[in-house]
Amino acid sequence: MSFYEIIDKYKNIDIDEYLENVSEEDVLKSIGKTKLDDYDLLNLLSKTAVKYLEQMAQKANRLTNQHFGKTISLYTPMYIANYCINKCAYCSYSIDSGIKRKKLNLEEVKKEGDCISQQGFKHLLILTGESKLHSSVEYIGEAVENLKDKFSSLSIEVYPMEVDEYTHIVEKGVDGLTIYQETYNEEIYKTVHIKGPKSNYKFRLDAPERGVKAGMRNVSIGALLGLSEFRKETFFTILHGSYLKRKYPHVDVCYSTPRIRPFKGCYEELIEISDTDLVQAIICMRLFDPHAGINISTREDLNMRRNLIPIGVTKLSASVSTDVGGHSQGEQDTAQFKTNEDSELKDVKDMLKSIGYQHIFKDWERL
Repeated sequence: MSFYEIIDKYKNIDIDEYLENVSEEDVLKSIGKTKLDDYDLLNLLSKTAVKYLEQMAQKANRLTNQHFGKTISLYTPMYIANYCINKCAYCSYSIDSGIKRKKLNLEEVKKEGDCISQQGFKHLLILTGESKLHSSVEYIGEAVENLKDKFSSLSIEVYPMEVDEYTHIVEKGVDGLTIYQETYNEEIYKTVHIKGPKSNYKFRLDAPERGVKAGMRNVSIGALLGLSEFRKETFFTILHGSYLKRKYPHVDVCYSTPRIRPFKGCYEELIEISDTDLVQAIICMRLFDPHAGINISTREDLNMRRNLIPIGVTKLSASVSTDVGGHSQGEQDTAQFKTNEDSELKDVKDMLKSIGYQHIFKDWERL
């Protein structure tokens, strides 16, 4: 069975009509439940539920404190290549974007890792563009081997792989997989993924499951908010995580809610995602799954992250550069998107301290 079968089931249900007809009584009943089903999730994602966001937020805060305490895990991304063979309407890595292309050699990978580890980070996310030609499975594995002694946990955010390819990466030392579906709306997916391997909707959709089969202990999923209506994107993101946890109870699932940030040749057909929309999405993730990790990146400014943390956030990125070699080489022309300028480690640590939270660099030890 694939998660696609669950998505396919909902093609016969008018989700828009259901959302429009949610009553206040429906919302209150769902808020009062300990365990939510799919329709409770839709109730809490409805426009009607916005009136009760404060009540929902208080419950989300209680659940987060119960299961995670006032702690936030910090990580940073490390871009080692930005070559991409896909043509995507919304991404600066698109093959025809004109962005400067760069790939670190293994010595540069080691230098970049040294620079990051000296700041105290023990959790690292390794990223490449989606080009197996330029960033082969072997190259990514060699990069991991050059980094694993410096970090307790390594995750990858690269192109979708087959099970045996993920297995190779796991054997090299990776334990986490981040892969966003971008949009769960299959028609919009086809429209924005114009050319290249990424245009294969189902292959990308099943990538998290292939990663788990290969031995990944944690998987981060999400939709790129702004490509389609956020309520349905959030609904299917959460159902996707629930599907993975039911089928593979040992896996840790983390949700992310990235809003599209400016980049070279920015996609113009964006759907606006308001701060209230983002808050509602995160609250629903926490209420549906009290044990899930929830990540907020530096796509959001420091003040926004400060306000989002109490309603369910457990992971933050800090000291972020989306340039290839941006930590050690000062590169500034290879970025995937523009980050907010208040993501320095000291800024993030000071912010957390100001609201009574403790930052954590390490919560996993590789055996």
